Amino acid sequence: MNTAKKAKELDFAYKIRHALDRNLANLPDNTVSRLAAARSIALSRKKKDTPLLVSNTQASIAGHGTTGFHAPFSWLRRIGMIMPAIALIGGLAGIYQFEQQRHIADTADIDVAILADELPPAAYLDHGFTAYLSSRGE
Repeated sequence: MNTAKKAKELDFAYKIRHALDRNLANLPDNTVSRLAAARSIALSRKKKDTPLLVSNTQASIAGHGTTGFHAPFSWLRRIGMIMPAIALIGGLAGIYQFEQQRHIADTADIDVAILADELPPAAYLDHGFTAYLSSRGE
């Protein structure tokens, strides 16, 4: 049965129930007893609503069923979960080492340039000389 037809039947049943509830006091006793008998028969034929209970006795990961870490190849799943973290940590350590080496190389280039220059290192400490260089755009 499609949902539109089912919805119409349910709506019709609610309207009948509401009309009967509203006029219950005006109905004859014979009709009330027949309606009560029909209701009890309908309730006895109604299917029982039972909730679906599922027990999970093993640890599981979403998307892997109930095999979890207890399957024959569970060590592959564990490695598959750990490897991205190890790769991330290794990548970050590599980037840190690369940046440290680049900083050391840049500092060494500056030291070589200062020591190979004709000016003495004390000239770079003079604020007037620094202002002179910045005014010339060097």
